[in-house]
Amino acid sequence: MWLARIFLLLAIAAEVAGTSTMSLISSEGSHWGYWVMYGLICISYFFLSLAAKKIAIGVAYAVWEGLGIALITLVSVFVFDAQLNTQQLIGLAMATIGIVLVTLGEEHKPSLVSKASV
Repeated sequence: MWLARIFLLLAIAAEVAGTSTMSLISSEGSHWGYWVMYGLICISYFFLSLAAKKIAIGVAYAVWEGLGIALITLVSVFVFDAQLNTQQLIGLAMATIGIVLVTLGEEHKPSLVSKASV
């Protein structure tokens, strides 16, 4: 299960990096930036698919998308000087709390291998 969580974290990191490059692409206008963005998004989906082999797809997708949005927002605030109002900060906090609750509520059923060895 720990490997699936590492895959999920890699998927989130690639999504954040890929999405964050969109802002850089719009300012520079280079076609190479699009290829970097597409490549990182593809890598993100690849790692998400690996994580979904052990983590329920609904939970994996919720964590991937939710944490991705939260981290992209932080990148936009600290790197691109975006401003958030109180309502947006509360919404971001609520989304983060929801992601934590979904993750904590995930059930782990024992596999057939562990049942056979008992």
